[in-house]
Amino acid sequence: MAYVASALAFVALILWSRITASDAQPNHILNICSVYNVTNIAAFAATINSTFADLRSTISSAAPGSSAAHFATARGSAQQVYALFQCRGYLSTAECLTCFSAAAVGIRRQCGAANGARAIYDECFLRYESAPFFDQGTLPGLFNVCGNRNMTGGLAAAARQLLEDLSTATPRTREFFAAAEREGMFGIAQCVETVTVEGCGQCLAEAVNNAGLCLPAAEGRAVDTGCFMRYSNESFFPANQTMDLSPFLNSGRSNKRRAIIWGVAGGVGGGLLLLLGLVTLLWIRRSRDQQGRKGDILGATELQGPLNFHYKDLKKATNNFSKDSKLGGGGFGDVYKGILKNGKTVAVKRLVIAQISRARADFQTEVKLISNVHHRNLIRLLGCSSKGKDFLLVYEYMANSSLDKFIFGDRRGFLNWKQRFSIIVGVARGLSYLHQEFHVCIIHRDIKCSNILLDDDFQPRIADFGLARLLPDDKSHLSTRFAGTLGYTAPEYVLQGQLSEKVDTYSFGVAVLEIISGRKSNDLQLEPDAQYLLEWAWKLYERGQLIDLVDETLDPSEFSPEEMKRIIKIALLCTQSAAAARPTMSEIVVMLLGQSDNTFELTRPTFIDASSRVHGDSPPATILSSTSHATVSISEVSAR
Repeated sequence: MAYVASALAFVALILWSRITASDAQPNHILNICSVYNVTNIAAFAATINSTFADLRSTISSAAPGSSAAHFATARGSAQQVYALFQCRGYLSTAECLTCFSAAAVGIRRQCGAANGARAIYDECFLRYESAPFFDQGTLPGLFNVCGNRNMTGGLAAAARQLLEDLSTATPRTREFFAAAEREGMFGIAQCVETVTVEGCGQCLAEAVNNAGLCLPAAEGRAVDTGCFMRYSNESFFPANQTMDLSPFLNSGRSNKRRAIIWGVAGGVGGGLLLLLGLVTLLWIRRSRDQQGRKGDILGATELQGPLNFHYKDLKKATNNFSKDSKLGGGGFGDVYKGILKNGKTVAVKRLVIAQISRARADFQTEVKLISNVHHRNLIRLLGCSSKGKDFLLVYEYMANSSLDKFIFGDRRGFLNWKQRFSIIVGVARGLSYLHQEFHVCIIHRDIKCSNILLDDDFQPRIADFGLARLLPDDKSHLSTRFAGTLGYTAPEYVLQGQLSEKVDTYSFGVAVLEIISGRKSNDLQLEPDAQYLLEWAWKLYERGQLIDLVDETLDPSEFSPEEMKRIIKIALLCTQSAAAARPTMSEIVVMLLGQSDNTFELTRPTFIDASSRVHGDSPPATILSSTSHATVSISEVSAR
């Protein structure tokens, strides 16, 4: 499963481009590049060029209207490159080639020597990898892109129905593409032609959910590994491309069942039997749907809300929430390992509802929101259950447990620098998604190593997001309830209750210092003076000795000292006292990967310990003021 590991290693380099109503030129959505680079750059570049040339040749030489006019794959054997290109089924050959040219140029410019990359446009999709990936359908990391305008009237309901019908019809079409118009709403759905019918259906079921989260926005898109879906209240494809979806919406089995019921009713001439037949059909459908939602839920990625588990099943799975099953605990409650009836292993969090009244009042609403958060660096919520005062959340199980055990626990020294850097970038990407890419801004409030879990490939999964209050539309408010861990939490939140995305930025910076140093943020055993990690890091920066911060268990041959110092400076930038001086998480992703030439000014951070004492040069009354300045450039080292 090397290609899965590669997919999980991807990081977003370019923010959403501004989506406009014009389709004259390809509309860029996102470029995505692997964090891993090839070793022989010259040979790799030659292979990419020849592979892309093969893709272009396939498209340009194909007969108009044929499958090859919109889809092509190629393989470069010299450097083992696999590539795929697909444009939307409503484009002409010329338009398809125009989008290919834009994607090929953009992916080379932004991703350089990365061993895998994707360029995503409204009109086309280009991807290459160092391992086969053509059969991939839906994978962690899918996302949506929503427009800024809202619809009026009942168009949202029409859009939802159109998306569902496209999801059903598209896997049954010859080229996995469908375009339709209904009640003033326009929509398309498309799967890559190398996935299976089942894979296409699963991918589009997820896409319906993600695109639907944009409603009532007047336009929205859902992007996944193997499919694409888009809707709008404005036409974006030629009228002659519209399809009649009705022949694809009903399977032969359902038509046969309907014919039998109507035939019996007509034969006896009885309205009562007709009514009974219809009631029976509805009952069968409802029972089948409910059974589908109670089965083997770990593979049910097409569900649009959280699974409702039976409380008694979870109680049995965790051996009655025994101490032997307990994995850990935190501010929101204890976590237990559970083994379901089907043998699947899950993690069950038992919420401390008394301490989070909002979660108790809005449990179902908030859990539904969290269950729709799909990103490869965020832990997946599978379902929930409640009984009396017990509220349970069921998550995917991470066998490698939490990051803190590998940084300063019993497995310290296990992770090398490449793995640690990948974790740092992955956490940044996950937070960027929560802050800016999900349709509701979610502030975690408690980023720390114990809330970062590791999957089988040691890729990070952020846990406990969405359990605190969500950020209102104005993106800033005063919080009357503190949710966080002192030592990781921004001073303006601890002392003044001011909450914004920059609270997570501060915590991320502290966590990065921990990952690099192998020291806890509140570890006072720092020679020669007792001091906190952030204070120590700043003093080393002032002395020009940042490399002394690096964990002694790391092999010096694995990293460049200048590269390491650059990452530490980014962490210090994240911990600036003034929230406005901290970058957004999407900006941090770009900085970490060396894609920014910005020069920024660092000031002495403010650190607050568990007794709420202020450490630094500023008194509490002026806690957000700057005390000492230095100019730092983060363009010192090229991208990894």
